[in-house]
Amino acid sequence: MDTIADAAAALAAGRTSALALVEAALARAEDPAGEGRRTFTALHAETARAEARALDALRAAGRAPSPWAGIPVTVKDLFDEAGQPTPAGSVALADAPPALADAPVVRRLRRQGFIVIGRTNMVEFAFSGLGVNPHYGTPLSPWDRATGRLPGGSSSGAGVAAADRMGFGGLGTDTGGSCRVPAALCGVVGYKPTARRVPIEGVLPLAPSLDSVGPLARSVACCALLDAVIAGAEVPTPPAPRPLAGLRLGLPRGTFLTDDIDLTVGNAFQRALSRLSAAGVRIEMFDLPELAEIPQVNAKGGFAASEAWAWHQGLIAERASQYDPRILARIRRGEGMSAADYIALLAARQRISAAIAARTAHFDAVVTPTCPIIPPALAEVAAEADYNRINLLLLRNPAVGNFLDRCSISLPIHRPGEAPVGLMLTGESMADAALFGLAAAVEAALAEG
Repeated sequence: MDTIADAAAALAAGRTSALALVEAALARAEDPAGEGRRTFTALHAETARAEARALDALRAAGRAPSPWAGIPVTVKDLFDEAGQPTPAGSVALADAPPALADAPVVRRLRRQGFIVIGRTNMVEFAFSGLGVNPHYGTPLSPWDRATGRLPGGSSSGAGVAAADRMGFGGLGTDTGGSCRVPAALCGVVGYKPTARRVPIEGVLPLAPSLDSVGPLARSVACCALLDAVIAGAEVPTPPAPRPLAGLRLGLPRGTFLTDDIDLTVGNAFQRALSRLSAAGVRIEMFDLPELAEIPQVNAKGGFAASEAWAWHQGLIAERASQYDPRILARIRRGEGMSAADYIALLAARQRISAAIAARTAHFDAVVTPTCPIIPPALAEVAAEADYNRINLLLLRNPAVGNFLDRCSISLPIHRPGEAPVGLMLTGESMADAALFGLAAAVEAALAEG
């Protein structure tokens, strides 16, 4: 069973039980030969088993709260869960009191009967796209584990858990690509919604102006369903795939989005575009000169550094030595930003977003590689200069969608046995349903190729 729909069908037909699904996920998570010990910061094994038994009894009585009741999922270590601490991948908050209540998105999952089996590892305080965590260990990408390759971040554990079937999907957060980068590097689907659709209360912040809560899973339909649940849909339903013939995808010409692309990424991306063209999709190159302004307006640290510093300055004053020095340095960039810098940043975001919206309005989505490189080896980021360089490279393309507050999705497009590669589709703000329909059609077309 690869997908939530598979599991729901098996539960409805009596071919499996919630307890069996939970036990299978826990077995993978607890396998000493696997990545579970680095993928999770906490496993809720006994609680998950108790919930599974209760939901099996409800289903037997015809009272299951939804077709998905009993399906195991994960949540990133920065979501509040009642009775659990929220350390956000850090030891600086190791002694923080347990949360008094679930975050709204976690509560919505539980209301549908999803079982949270554990908290997934992440980059400390969500401030990097690499997936490295010196405190809890770094879970490895499913590809080439003999070498030991980065999973992407900051939702590293969510990506590895989905790829290794330690649950049927999970919640991550995406401030500059933190759902889509691990999806690309782990070979799964990752979604960044239009931020305001999904509540971020009860989620430890990085930069509230950019933070969004999104799912990682093994199919577009799984992500669409989880997104609908956490967005508060009364009757969550996966979108129907849209007909591909006549759809228009915009490919930005002459921008940094297509610079420095690894040969493996470039080949997979061109193969995918050729397949989509053969299915009737119109792929049109277009100019997007405003993109060049985004790195310039973010040069002093942008929303991420300024808003992270505002949240962390008190904690840093007391516990700076407990931070990963590389994360601490990124947060401290915000210390030098003035109120005038921040106001100018707000104005630039509004101006650039409006200009780009006018250029992309007639496309169904903008298409680019998610990341320009395949998963780097963990050893490649040991030096600080390499850590920063590769981090910027991985986040470069996805971060645009956060700055513009668009919806965006990463789909795996590599062939079996190849290094994982993601194709990113970015839609208009609040066009999430349309983007999911397009992504489902693209997924199906590429699976046929």
